[in-house]
Amino acid sequence: MTTKPNLRIGIDVGGTNTDAVVVDSSGTVRARHKAPTTPAVFDGVRAALEAVLSAVDGSAIGQVMLGTTHPLNAIIRRSGLGRVGVLRIGAPATLSVPPLAGWPNDLVAALRGPAAIVRGGHEYSGVECGPLDEAAILDFAKQCEGAVDAIAVTAMSSPINPAHERRAAELLREVLGRDIAVTESRDVGGIGLLERENSAILNSALVGVGRHVVESLLQALAHHEMTPDVYLTQNDGTLLTVEEAIRRPVLTIGSGPTNSMRGAAYLTGLTDAVVMDVGGTSTDVGLLVNGFPRESALAVEIGGVRTNYRMPDLIAVGLGGGTIVTDENGMRIGPDSVGYRLAGEAIVFGGSTLTLSDVSVAAGRSTIGEREYLSRLDRGLVRRALESIDGRFAALADRIKASRGPQPLVAVGGGAHLVPDRIEGIDMVHRHEHADVANAIGAAIAEASGSVDRTFSYDEGGRAYCLEQARELAVEQAVRAGADPVRVRITALTEVPMSYMPGTSVRVQAKAVGPLLPPSRDAGHG
Repeated sequence: MTTKPNLRIGIDVGGTNTDAVVVDSSGTVRARHKAPTTPAVFDGVRAALEAVLSAVDGSAIGQVMLGTTHPLNAIIRRSGLGRVGVLRIGAPATLSVPPLAGWPNDLVAALRGPAAIVRGGHEYSGVECGPLDEAAILDFAKQCEGAVDAIAVTAMSSPINPAHERRAAELLREVLGRDIAVTESRDVGGIGLLERENSAILNSALVGVGRHVVESLLQALAHHEMTPDVYLTQNDGTLLTVEEAIRRPVLTIGSGPTNSMRGAAYLTGLTDAVVMDVGGTSTDVGLLVNGFPRESALAVEIGGVRTNYRMPDLIAVGLGGGTIVTDENGMRIGPDSVGYRLAGEAIVFGGSTLTLSDVSVAAGRSTIGEREYLSRLDRGLVRRALESIDGRFAALADRIKASRGPQPLVAVGGGAHLVPDRIEGIDMVHRHEHADVANAIGAAIAEASGSVDRTFSYDEGGRAYCLEQARELAVEQAVRAGADPVRVRITALTEVPMSYMPGTSVRVQAKAVGPLLPPSRDAGHG
């Protein structure tokens, strides 16, 4: 007898906790697990799987979604990064600023391989600047033999005309083999040559990290004799197949806060709200718009590098349940934190370090740990600490709000108990019984997506025709990513006139989102 695979597992690995949930086809949480993140990250993932699978039939799991900080941590810590060959197609126009200009020296030292700028590329109109210098590309490929783990290729205006970028990748694979990881910049970045090149370089450096994440998760599932469809969550709150996650791992680096925001929307039914995701180490504050995180309109800096990824518009501060509180020579709250050691070091758990979790329990906002351990805690200190963090939460809400009127706020994360019930400018603070695992829920209910960011000329076919082309391309990408073609929908369509271009050139950004198709097979055997 076969079991219909109608359950999903969502897993989110944070700096402090690893969370997992099982959600059924109606959206009901069937099982959940929250535990400190382990120093060996995937030991925690295996333990989370073990815990939730003890409560449900593993053969009914059809899909598994993972959000992880692994790629972001690799950039921040400068560890596990691959050597990258950097090829730019745009000489002589772009020779004045070399690749990796302005990057932190330690990051350059960790990933730099051979670099070259060759002739070719296109104008914003899509017209060729000059013929592609294939001989120079072949010379560059020979320099990369045995010297790099991956290559980043960036051509002028490749989001508009990808011909030279695509041909360069073909030539590199002819010399270096079909298995060499080549990032074509238009796949990971938008318009803007240097930011797109930076994005492609970081992506290439992370290919090995992405492969390790995927392989570790698949091994954990294989241990339980499970073969579900597997996805990773990406920066905009939607999903990547494991193949795409290996090819474009940089698209997952902002998935943690985004998962929490999507989980907040799902748990409360709110589509427009302020979301505060309070963890053990930090708080991320964002804004839900139509059920998805508002995206940043500015270039995003990752590990000291300016990029143009689609990233949520967030304010991050060092304020969480594990934040250390001291009262020597004036009160100091953070930014130091006990992190995943909270359960052993906080006073309420028998430790000796005063944290904001201790303050919260003493004030009656939380019931974790053992309150009697706090009997000698100074009441005046607790009051002053609460006044300080309440003021900081109010300031954060005010900074992120999109309008002057009152808005709802959703408090999620393991440290959500720190958020006060009343905040100026907030009409109501929403909480949910599963708020502490909202990130894993956001991963479990995530949908597939596709997006387009390119320049159109309204002189060619008219505005309606060009916009419809953008919609169709976005929908096509979403379906390729696993979305149900019948239920896919356009969630964003933006036009930005390019006044410095001749004619009616317009930058069009379109995004399509849709629920995943159900697994195409039965799972397990009875």
